[in-house]
Amino acid sequence: MSEVLIALEDISKSFLGVPVLRGVGLELRAGEVHALMGENGAGKSTLLKVLAGVHRPDAGRVLVRGEETSFAGPRDAEAAGIAIIHQELNLLPHRTVAENVFLGREPVRRGRVDRRALEAETHRLLRWLGTEDIAPDTEVSRLSVAQRQVVEIVKALSTDAKVLAMDEPTAALADHEVELLYALVNRLRERGMAILYVSHRMREVFDLSQRVTVLKDGAFVACSATGDLTSDLLVRQMVGRSLDALYPWRRSGTGGPVRLALRGAGNGRVRDVSFEVRAGEIVGLAGLQGSGRSAIARAVWGVQPFTAGTVEVDGVPTRITRPRTAVREGIGFVTEDRKGEGLALRQSVRDNALLVRRVALRGRAARRSGDLADLLRSVNLVARSAYQEVRFLSGGNQQKVVLGKWLAVRPRVLIVDEPTRGIDVGAKQAVYRLLRDLASDGMAILMISSELPELIGMSDRILVMHEGAVAGELAAGASEEAVMGLATGHEIGEVA
Repeated sequence: MSEVLIALEDISKSFLGVPVLRGVGLELRAGEVHALMGENGAGKSTLLKVLAGVHRPDAGRVLVRGEETSFAGPRDAEAAGIAIIHQELNLLPHRTVAENVFLGREPVRRGRVDRRALEAETHRLLRWLGTEDIAPDTEVSRLSVAQRQVVEIVKALSTDAKVLAMDEPTAALADHEVELLYALVNRLRERGMAILYVSHRMREVFDLSQRVTVLKDGAFVACSATGDLTSDLLVRQMVGRSLDALYPWRRSGTGGPVRLALRGAGNGRVRDVSFEVRAGEIVGLAGLQGSGRSAIARAVWGVQPFTAGTVEVDGVPTRITRPRTAVREGIGFVTEDRKGEGLALRQSVRDNALLVRRVALRGRAARRSGDLADLLRSVNLVARSAYQEVRFLSGGNQQKVVLGKWLAVRPRVLIVDEPTRGIDVGAKQAVYRLLRDLASDGMAILMISSELPELIGMSDRILVMHEGAVAGELAAGASEEAVMGLATGHEIGEVA
């Protein structure tokens, strides 16, 4: 068994008399990826802050290589070899890679920053990590999200960190970028680092980790070897119910009249796309990154319009060249990037929830606050008030606000792109129930997702994209193998 680098024993923490952590324990071992899971509010973030020296525990012990210690602040945790990579990357965009890596710790020669040494040491660390396609003198603003994450890892290595905590590291990454992160995490583990990996994504936890600790309501539930777990058992530990209960009952039948139809649509990103979405059904749209899934959504929404074929809404051909037109045609769009495109983060819940309605009604007075309260209750929003800024809500509650703004106008067609990205299992179930309820009320829903269990569990039919075209259609309950067969260009019968 490998050496325990950090141990947290019986950690408890309260804020204003409210317990947030209650007797939580955690061991981080050299050469191991240890996953930390739990719903939003389970205490994961607070535990990370205890590990990082941001919060001092009210009770319990922190052990570094078996010796009890106390962190007075983040610098003490850093000195103990602990580094944290937060979900919101903490880099200065207009500084170079090297300047970010050694920010506040720049090598000095003759009273001035030694840029040659700065860049040489950064290059050495990049080479050690096996990533040499990033130049130390490159401005961070020119890097992709995945490359910025590499810079954060190199920054941690520059402090001689032996323990690396990663909070939702793939939340903003594309599929091909996730593979890069996998390689980096495995390389760090092989070189003896202890990695605490916080994620809501089951597949990542099973792919990367050797052990999993689960928290619920601030308390320790279990620590298990990943090989001894199943997805169903892990969900039961987190939320107290099985994976089968996660997806709401799917009604039988073929749906109502056709709400949205594409006939031979194309725009350079997709070609000759034809399909229908009926009232009362959820149609899943699957495919690998770059297959054209999101391109279809953005074209229907008018961001990158179709240049060929036709779009029909309730049987009437329409030309949608901008989002405002889509709103007035009764089409809603929940973007995959809720923070960048779906919300005004510094505005209130109320302003966000009524934003689309104001557009739909061409600036007429917004609905009364009583109606707004009913709207927010319908999505089970948890917030201090309707006037709380959206940026202070959890990821799951932010997603409920995004959905709520479309309920305010009741579109005939709702397109949802990665509707549960970055939210916990409990919040996912609330989103699933809401989408199923909307479909049952006659809305037509086109759902795009990279999570195949989610797509299969929610969809009445699944359309699979491959290289910009629809490769085929599968019935409800299709296997992951069948979906991936079409997504990779194979016939279903060819997939082992």
